[in-house]
Amino acid sequence: MSCSGGKRADLGRALCVITGASRGFGRALARGLSGLLRPPSALVLVARSAAELRAAQAELAASEAGRAGLVVRCVVADLAEPDGPRQVFADGMEHVLLVNNAASLGDVSRYARTFTTRAEVDSYMSLNISSCLCLTACVLQAFPQRPGVQRTVVNVSSLCAQQPFSSWVLYCTAKAARDMMFRVLAAEEPELRVLSYAPGLGPLDTDMFSAARATTADPGLRRTFSDMSAQGRVLSEQSCSKLMELLLEDTYQSGAHVDFYDI
Repeated sequence: MSCSGGKRADLGRALCVITGASRGFGRALARGLSGLLRPPSALVLVARSAAELRAAQAELAASEAGRAGLVVRCVVADLAEPDGPRQVFADGMEHVLLVNNAASLGDVSRYARTFTTRAEVDSYMSLNISSCLCLTACVLQAFPQRPGVQRTVVNVSSLCAQQPFSSWVLYCTAKAARDMMFRVLAAEEPELRVLSYAPGLGPLDTDMFSAARATTADPGLRRTFSDMSAQGRVLSEQSCSKLMELLLEDTYQSGAHVDFYDI
């Protein structure tokens, strides 16, 4: 494992951009990261739902970090649209952190042999792969490497990036592609810190897991999800805390895939 420094108390004065920040794991990340940003930092929340973003902004404004001067900006953007990634910028500081969390489950009620409409597949891949690459590239160009500023890119990944889940062809394909995308980025940009973090999708307490349990076509996988739910789910805050530890320790190998259960 490479090490870029010892464990830090916080992430310094930072610009932090979180996509998919209005609900679920993204909103938990916003709460967790807000406590690690030293004022006057800026937290940029990106999602498609204006109402849910405003609720997240109000929650953070009332928090200890908000009262201490954290600037929270909401950007309503559909990252599948060509201009979506260009709407998220603010001034950077000592640390620029981008968390690529936005993702969709896709139709898991069907098997791979049923996806015969190219437009349907292209639309899914545009949101889950293309927009992620374009946003990351835009951020790196907007904030080029310079002395005294650390740049970190986090890809919220999944076990599905490494293992096939029957009837999850879209989700598994997109997650695998994103992991490789960020491995390439780490190889190309050695001064950049790159991490793919799998938060424990299966038992995570999110709407996505609830939808997966209800609609997954594969009966064996559906039973697995029901068993996981019966045993108790991983809280988003728990998984978020482990990601915060990884970022503060800063000892992961750039480009690595780290799972919640590996820590």
